[in-house]
Amino acid sequence: MGSRVVVVTGASSGIGRAAAIRFAAAGDSLVLVARGREGLDEVASEIATESLTLTADIRLGADVERVADEAVARFGRIDVWVDSAAVMAYGRFEDIPAEVFDRVVSTDLLGPANVARAALRQFRRQGRGTLILCGSLLGHIATPYMSAYVTAKWGARGLVRSLRQELRDAPDIHICTLVPGSVDTPIYTSAANYAGFVGRPPPPVDTADRMGAAIVSLADRPRFERSVGLTNRLFELGFVLLPPVYDTLVTPMMRRLALSRERTGPSVGNVFAPQPRTEAGPGRFGRGAVTAAGLLLVGAVAAGAAALASAARRFT
Repeated sequence: MGSRVVVVTGASSGIGRAAAIRFAAAGDSLVLVARGREGLDEVASEIATESLTLTADIRLGADVERVADEAVARFGRIDVWVDSAAVMAYGRFEDIPAEVFDRVVSTDLLGPANVARAALRQFRRQGRGTLILCGSLLGHIATPYMSAYVTAKWGARGLVRSLRQELRDAPDIHICTLVPGSVDTPIYTSAANYAGFVGRPPPPVDTADRMGAAIVSLADRPRFERSVGLTNRLFELGFVLLPPVYDTLVTPMMRRLALSRERTGPSVGNVFAPQPRTEAGPGRFGRGAVTAAGLLLVGAVAAGAAALASAARRFT
C-alpha cells in the first residue's frame, strides 16, 4: 500500500529512521521530525519519495502542533503518524539528578501525549488515520537502573488504553503500539549515565530495520499491539507469575547484560539536547545469543508454571 502521508517523530536515528526508510520504499510521502537537523538531512538524502523535514521537540505542545499544521499545509492530510522519539537515563534512582529524571519522563510520556493530541485532532477532522506509538518491553515489566524510562513507558501504556476507549466511536481511527525488546540503536550510548558503565541492549537483540518493518505492517493492518522480541513474552510471564524469582534475577542480569564493561563518568547524554549518534557500542549481542541468565529465567518460569499446575490439580 503506497501514497500515504506519514509523519515520523524521532526520524533521525534508530527505529524512527528505519521506519521512515521502509515507508519511503513503499512509495509514501514523509514528514521527518526530530530535534536535530543533521540527522534528519541524512535520512532525507536516503529516500526517494517526497519529504518534508522539520525540527521539533515533542515535549513542547506548540512544536508538535506546528508539525501537524505544516504537514497538512504541504500534503493536505496525515494518514499515519509514527512516534519513536525517546531518551533514556541509566543509574540508581537516587543517583539520577531530578532534572534528568524529569526530562526523560517528560520526553517519553508527555511527548507521546502531545503527539497523540495533535494526531487525533487531525484524524477526527479527516475521519480516519493511524497513530503508531513506539512503546517498550519496559512498559510491561520493570528493571533496575532505568527507573525514569520504565516510569514513562508504563504511563504511556496507560494513556494508550484510555485513548482507545475514547475512540470507540471512531472505527476508522486506530492507535497501535509497537513493543520492542532489545534493539540495536544509538539510544543506549546516547543515554544519560550515572551507572558508571556504558549501556547496551541485552540479548537477544533485534535490528532497527526489523522494527521498521513491523511499524509499516501496523500501518497496513492496524492492530492494538505488536510485540517484537524473541524473549518478550517470556520476561512478561516471569514478571507476572513469579515476581520473587524475577526480582532476584533481574538485577544481576541488568548488571551483566545491559551494562558493558566500558567505564564512563556521569553524563546527561542527549537528554537535554541532540548529540552526534553512535550507531554501535561496546559489547553488542546478536539476536541468536543465549545466556546463562536467560536459561535460568526460562527454567524458573517453567518450574513455577509446573508448580502452579500441580497445586491447581491438588485443589480440584
